[in-house]
Amino acid sequence: MELKNAMAVSVSGLKAQEMRVRVISENIANAESVATTPGGDPYRRKLVEFSNQLDRASGVDKVEIKRVIRDSGDFQQRYDPNHPAADANGYVKMPNVERFIEMMDLKEAQRSYSANLEALESSRNMLRETINILSPQ
Repeated sequence: MELKNAMAVSVSGLKAQEMRVRVISENIANAESVATTPGGDPYRRKLVEFSNQLDRASGVDKVEIKRVIRDSGDFQQRYDPNHPAADANGYVKMPNVERFIEMMDLKEAQRSYSANLEALESSRNMLRETINILSPQ
């Protein structure tokens, strides 16, 4: 049943993008989360890695979440000598989260989610029409 397979692929894409939106939201929420002690590390940005997984039962490739990793990019530095996490020079390590980049990633994830949803709806409508054609009146 090819339409069922198409629907399964779309559902796997929906789940993957849902996780991506969740991780991006966490990044945005923690964009100002710093350590409370001098020399401590602040929040580190997270990224979602995807992979193709063959579903042996249906013979189609589905998108799966391979893992959620931490971005190894450098932390930003902000001069704030009165902050409890400031180093000896008065600098505080800030998260490696760029809100602009997160917002662009979020927009891309939303568009991917919408595309998968539209593909799922199309497959469902085609399946419904096929059933209507094949069922006796």
